[in-house]
Amino acid sequence: QVQLVESGGGLVQAGASLRLACEVSGGAFMSYTTAWFRQAPGKEREFVAVTNRYRQAAHADFVKGRFTISRDSAKNTVYLQMNSLKPEDTAVYYCVADANVIFSSRRTAAAYKHWGQGTQVTVSS
Repeated sequence: QVQLVESGGGLVQAGASLRLACEVSGGAFMSYTTAWFRQAPGKEREFVAVTNRYRQAAHADFVKGRFTISRDSAKNTVYLQMNSLKPEDTAVYYCVADANVIFSSRRTAAAYKHWGQGTQVTVSS
């Protein structure tokens, strides 16, 4: 059974940094496309960043230059480094993984079978 466990969320002030981590267990990490999504209260879930087994990465326009996704295959862990945080980044952040994501769907939540429980990030102004 594949499990994803996120950590690293918290309450910070605007301009601060956080690093989220997502440890993936129970599956073939090397085969997974892994991504981060987020959902703010009253808003739809949105794509944040994605990386695949070739370490190709893509980021949503609203986080480019501030957030960076990476992965450590030795630790079966995906990271999201978040710098220059803004109050509008406040959301629950979800780590997702799937071995069968086609390239054109990599920014779509429905493409991912495995989800973590989410970690809360709150940015105060």
